[in-house]
Amino acid sequence: MPTTQRRILTGYDGSPAAAAAIEAAARLLPGARAFIAYAWTPPFADEAMRHRLWRGASCLDEFVEAVEREGEAQARRLAALGAAIAGLQGWDAEALIERAYGGEGALLAQLAERSGADLIVVGSRGLGGTRALLGSVSDMTVHYASCPVLVVPHPLLEHERAAVDGGDVLVGWDGSAGAEAARDAAARLFPGRGVVPVFVRDSEEPAGPSATGLVTVSAEGTSLEHGRTVAAALTAESAVRRAALIAVGSRGRSALSEIMLGSVAMATLHRAYRPVLVVPHGYEARG
Repeated sequence: MPTTQRRILTGYDGSPAAAAAIEAAARLLPGARAFIAYAWTPPFADEAMRHRLWRGASCLDEFVEAVEREGEAQARRLAALGAAIAGLQGWDAEALIERAYGGEGALLAQLAERSGADLIVVGSRGLGGTRALLGSVSDMTVHYASCPVLVVPHPLLEHERAAVDGGDVLVGWDGSAGAEAARDAAARLFPGRGVVPVFVRDSEEPAGPSATGLVTVSAEGTSLEHGRTVAAALTAESAVRRAALIAVGSRGRSALSEIMLGSVAMATLHRAYRPVLVVPHGYEARG
């Protein structure tokens, strides 16, 4: 296994979900080199700050200049706080701020390419089940990223947090190139952990495609479409096995088609209450 220090790009916005994502990812990837990215978006300051600046401004131009100045200062403080949290978790962390005009997920994907990151880490707030939202930062990051993305749900229960420390990685397995990429990425990113391919079989399918250590679980008795059926079975198996995370391959970058077709990747992302590693279509790990 390669012993080079992993390079991680983590989105941070000051929320408890973002801090929890850093904590969980640091337990999965100890000693990594981390870039803690804060997307600095208009109007570049919080409401209380804008209200105070407006009251003290003599003209609109002065107000706009003050909002940009104070907004940038706020962004730097937040990014530094995220880097401090990462440092306390054992990461070699550096704060990174970037001005954005919407599309934070796409921006994180761009920053990952620019920094040569092996992995993007983002937190998600209550995306499970019917609360899943099209267009969330975690969703968009998954769709645009060219490297694997680790999405950490919030909140994790105590037994789920404990599983992060020593649990295996379950890989959604169907014998496809995407499944192989997910398995290989998991083995590279998390050396020393067991990587368990899991094939979800319904009553009409033959035995699963072969793989070392393959586990086959049944999806009989469900009325969901295929993607959600597989996601439900993977999630249940991860709970039984106390897995640290679930890894799945993604078949494309179209947000609309992924959501509408109920792909395994997106369905798992929205259902699992464990970290989910999504490996993009055609991904090949850096040497």
